[in-house]
Amino acid sequence: MTTDATRQPNVTAFFDKDSSTFSYVVKDPASDSCAIVDSVLDFDYASGGTSHKGADDIIAYVTTHKLKVEWLIETHVHADHLSAAPYIQSKVGGKIGIGEQITTVQDTFGKIFNEGADFLHDGSQFDYLFKDGEPFYIGKMQCTALHTPGHTPACFTHVLGDAVFVGDTLFMPDAGTARADFPGGDAGILFDSVQKILALPEDHRIFMCHDYCPNGRELEYETTVKAQRELNIHVKQGINKKAFVELRETRDKTLAMPRLILPSLQINMRAGHMPEPEGNGLCYLKIPLNAFK
Repeated sequence: MTTDATRQPNVTAFFDKDSSTFSYVVKDPASDSCAIVDSVLDFDYASGGTSHKGADDIIAYVTTHKLKVEWLIETHVHADHLSAAPYIQSKVGGKIGIGEQITTVQDTFGKIFNEGADFLHDGSQFDYLFKDGEPFYIGKMQCTALHTPGHTPACFTHVLGDAVFVGDTLFMPDAGTARADFPGGDAGILFDSVQKILALPEDHRIFMCHDYCPNGRELEYETTVKAQRELNIHVKQGINKKAFVELRETRDKTLAMPRLILPSLQINMRAGHMPEPEGNGLCYLKIPLNAFK
């Protein structure tokens, strides 16, 4: 099995306009194996309805190109969209993986949502829990899981060949970095995680989880380590940790909660699975009043 860490995977992006989220199919160039990163379940908050158009587009791409799905990677427990990983898994297979610190997130939000004893805090809802620095493979392509907390305790950056999937830790250079004010977030820890990413080879490609088109520019999802080092508005020109923390915490005080944070957290800490149906056969989500201010 080759261990060429510079292998360049084929990366195909899918965009969910409602949540401004990018999902990716990442293919090993030496085989038909692939991973799907940060899939999205369509969700209408007003009606409580779910659908699978975005996920079906990914499934159609995989089946049309006769790809073998080995991994369904969640970079973290997203607060802005629901994961479609279980649905995609039921159609094309693959192991659902997230960072092992998911247990911390489950403990924190399990209490906020007052989950019962049937909600386990051990990460067992997922098929695999990544450890920091752990190598793994997509087909013959070497990959590495890097723990990059700060936005959430369970955030991971996945280095798939020369393609780097950072979740919400970094945005495009003109948009900066992730917020760090959710429960378990920490701006100082986020700074350290960003430095970990910026220490990767400068020609590695970095792929965004979101883009909000600041200043009205066109939608973008790909940059490089070099560009982030030189141009990122929050960390360029060697900003020190103290200054970054002040900048980040000041900005976070101005931000509203994501529109889908309450349903997203409940579903995504379950690996995209819905809560167990109640006696009438329906699944329910909770709205904890005044838990997030």
